[in-house]
This record gives sequence, C-alpha cells and structure tokens, in this order.
Amino acid sequence: KQWYQRRVAITAGNLGKDYDERILPSIVNEVLKSVVAKYDASELITQRDAVSQNVADNLTARAKTFGIFLDDISITHLTFGQDFVRAVESKQVAQQEAEKARFHVEKAEYEKEAAILTAEGDAIAAKMLSNAFNKVGDSLIELRKMEAAEEIARNLSYSKNVTYLPKDKGMLLNLPA
Repeated sequence: KQWYQRRVAITAGNLGKDYDERILPSIVNEVLKSVVAKYDASELITQRDAVSQNVADNLTARAKTFGIFLDDISITHLTFGQDFVRAVESKQVAQQEAEKARFHVEKAEYEKEAAILTAEGDAIAAKMLSNAFNKVGDSLIELRKMEAAEEIARNLSYSKNVTYLPKDKGMLLNLPA
C-alpha cells in the first residue's frame, strides 16, 4: 500500500492534481488498441463479453501502475460502422449458406450410399431366388401364381359390379356350351 501512495504522490507531483484525467484517456486508448488487435472483426461482435473482460483486466492492471484503482469498468457503448456491421453479417450469412450446402451434399452422399446398399441387397436377393428356382424348379413360381389368382378372385367376389361365370357353363340359363 505504501508503494501505491508513493506512486500517486510522484504521479501527482509530475502531472498535477488532475493526473487521473490526463492518464486515464491515454491508457484507455492504449489498452483498447492492444486488446482489439487480439481479435478479428467478427469476434469483436460475437465475443463482446470476452473482449469487455479482457479490456477491464488490462485496464485495471495498467491503471495500478499509476496508482489509480479502478473499482468497476463498464463498456457501455461499443459500436461499429454500418459497412463493418454489414460485412460481418454478410460473412455470417455466407458461412450459414456454406454450412447448408455442405449439409445437402452430405445428405446426397448418404442417400447415394443407401441406394447402393439397397441395390446390392436386391442383387443378392435376386441371386438367392435364382438359386432357389434352379434347385426347386418352377414350383415356387406356380405357387405364387395360384396365390395371386386366389387373391384376385377374392377381391372380385366382393365387388358388386363383377359376376363370375365358370368357363364350362353356358352364359344364359345354364345352356350347354
């Protein structure tokens, strides 16, 4: 504490009683320039809290060297030119569009892989069916035909507009064919 009292006395003696009004503007500019230089333009907008904390920490440390204690530092007005803001917004929109395009490409690649896997599975199934037909013969095909005919007949029997006439019967009054 004595070191700070001596430092304040020396600073006040060299710069006068209004030393804080002379020193603070210059160290604020110095600290702001050094902190802002650590971030790129978009980070200054997107990481305002981190920038503010970094400024507060550096400004407090720098002010202590002159015997000035800062209780609270608040950056209340941080603005950027309209061109800068539009450029940052354009960059963010472009990044979002690029991400959207990347998503569509990945989706198309997954769909392509799925189609390939489905085709390969269908080819394997066709090969298995072919092998089964070769072993068993056409009996499976005949069975499927009979099942399909049975289903068609069942569906037609429930229809009001369809009448089933057996092949070996005459169409009118059971006349011989």
